[in-house]
Amino acid sequence: MSRWAPDARERLESAALDLFVENGYEETTVAQIADRAGLNRATFFRHFADKREVLFGGEDVLAELFADGIRAAAPDATLTECLQAAFAAAEVAMTPQQRTKAAKRVLVVAANSEVQERGLLKHARIARSISAALRARGVEELSARLGAEVGMLAFSIAVERWMGSDNDEPFPAHAAAALSDLQVRAAELGSQPHLSI
Repeated sequence: MSRWAPDARERLESAALDLFVENGYEETTVAQIADRAGLNRATFFRHFADKREVLFGGEDVLAELFADGIRAAAPDATLTECLQAAFAAAEVAMTPQQRTKAAKRVLVVAANSEVQERGLLKHARIARSISAALRARGVEELSARLGAEVGMLAFSIAVERWMGSDNDEPFPAHAAAALSDLQVRAAELGSQPHLSI
């Protein structure tokens, strides 16, 4: 394959995820990733700042998609409807191919605390993006922050369900269900305790 192929980023990402799963994150080098992708190190660094970015580079795209979805929501949309619009906008990034990659990412992140820390930073950045988009719509600060955190929790739950699903239900359906489940649970917080033994 040509080193200048237009799908270089995709090839690097796939090679990296495969190597991280096979050999471990720490043991995998940039040179190995580039070689597996049929590219060179310079090409790797044109696409990624470091090998951690292979795992989280798409998070910036998600942050922008979420914010775009919120901005595009109807003017009278509720906070919940804004979050649903954000999840719907993310559908273009949450493809069946990404579903396979997401499962690999989960394995790699779970095995490496340094990578987990980077993931938390990216999570916080996306939450700030959602909160800013909600505030730009006139949602007051505390509600925007709460909405962003609930949205991110719903997103995390939806990703888990989406990866574990044995059907082709699109990601936004999983996200809407997760958000609804969280709203039900939140409403129950003031009621009698539900203990599971």
